[in-house]
Amino acid sequence: MNILFIGGTGIISSSCSALAVERGYKVFHINRGNSQNIRPAYGVTHIQADIRNFEQCTHILSNYTFDVVIDFISFIPQHIEQNIQLLSGKTKQYIFISSASIYQTPPLTLPVTENTPRENPMWEYSRNKIACEDVLFDAYTNYSFPAVIVRPSHTYDKTLLPIEGGYTVLHRMLQNKPIVIHGDGSSIWTLTHARDFAKGLVGLCGKTNTLGEAFHITSDQWLTWNRIYELIGNQLGVTPQVVYIPSTTIARYHKEIGDSLLGDKTHSMIFDNSKIKQFVPDFICTTPFEQGVKEIIEWHTTTPSFQQIDNELNILFDTMIANHS
Repeated sequence: MNILFIGGTGIISSSCSALAVERGYKVFHINRGNSQNIRPAYGVTHIQADIRNFEQCTHILSNYTFDVVIDFISFIPQHIEQNIQLLSGKTKQYIFISSASIYQTPPLTLPVTENTPRENPMWEYSRNKIACEDVLFDAYTNYSFPAVIVRPSHTYDKTLLPIEGGYTVLHRMLQNKPIVIHGDGSSIWTLTHARDFAKGLVGLCGKTNTLGEAFHITSDQWLTWNRIYELIGNQLGVTPQVVYIPSTTIARYHKEIGDSLLGDKTHSMIFDNSKIKQFVPDFICTTPFEQGVKEIIEWHTTTPSFQQIDNELNILFDTMIANHS
């Protein structure tokens, strides 16, 4: 099976690519080659091109056909529209990586299923992903374009601290400085290791009964934000000094973090994974966050290039904490 990854070296896509190679598939990456040093791709045929350059990609891909194309880097409808034009007749399955943040927030009922309403008035990123999905559903219904939608939730690998503020917050914890947790830290969240996500995504590849369907792929482990920060602190050998601040207040200080919180992380989100398990029976998550956080902390404490402190954000945290206190 020939699989083309649009992207292929990101946090999620690199794990998916590695698993596809491990399973014996012929894997291609099309990207600009800018992230190879962070997550090198082994056993992959690299096609160097800018997917946004339609003329360049039309020429480069003219002699290729694929069984599966997996698109990790489309974020607005125009990206999808161009890819449909570029890849029509060239693939039997086009898997678009959307986002579980497209679901209603807060959801009226839990757990979230694939039929939960798609509406997120709080985050433009999510609204754009919904619009991308709409383009693909229309192309599937009216033109038989072989579209499949996949919605990851909060997916990480060793290079990603899955908290707002990243290494800056880790550094504050190491310095015994107070950190900010939104709300009261009791909302329930779902974290999924990229290796586990890959089992679900690669398991969908080549299955024609997936066309026109949507799937979220997440872990079944549910953690409060308090527990997430506690597990990070445990690996650092510290007890986090926590200040609780409402998400709406944080948003007034920092729009990007505020959008991410109000549009995704403020409310409890747990997922019913029955559908992906029906289509991919061997989809089982085997990396709980207790294990994943060990990999994260080892990476960040031994990789100087990832020990970047955002001084402006550090000052902002101090200001928020002082004002809130």
